[in-house]
Amino acid sequence: VNLIESGGGLVQAGGSLRLSCAASGRTIKSYIMGWFRQAPGKKRELVSGIGWIRHNTYYADSVKGRFTISRDDDKNTLYLQMNGLKSEDTAVYYCAKRRSDGHCVDYWGKGTLVTVSS
Repeated sequence: VNLIESGGGLVQAGGSLRLSCAASGRTIKSYIMGWFRQAPGKKRELVSGIGWIRHNTYYADSVKGRFTISRDDDKNTLYLQMNGLKSEDTAVYYCAKRRSDGHCVDYWGKGTLVTVSS
């Protein structure tokens, strides 16, 4: 599976961005998908995930109420709507596909940079 993120950029605090992750090579409709991020000098962290049966969602506490994850399996695309951006959201955001057993990530995108200016 090839995952390509887009939609990152520079935005002022309080602004919004919508990230997209286009998948190719295999359908993502039967897999848990997610967004991770890595800020400078910090570990990569899970931001949000979405299941493949009922599209159940998970959000890190730091983004709950501001970010919304969604998927369009017909387009083989994952999204992350980010509202109310804060300077601490500045990071490289990565799209990820979990292995069929859901235990670990087996494919990563190359990332898209989000910079929030205060």
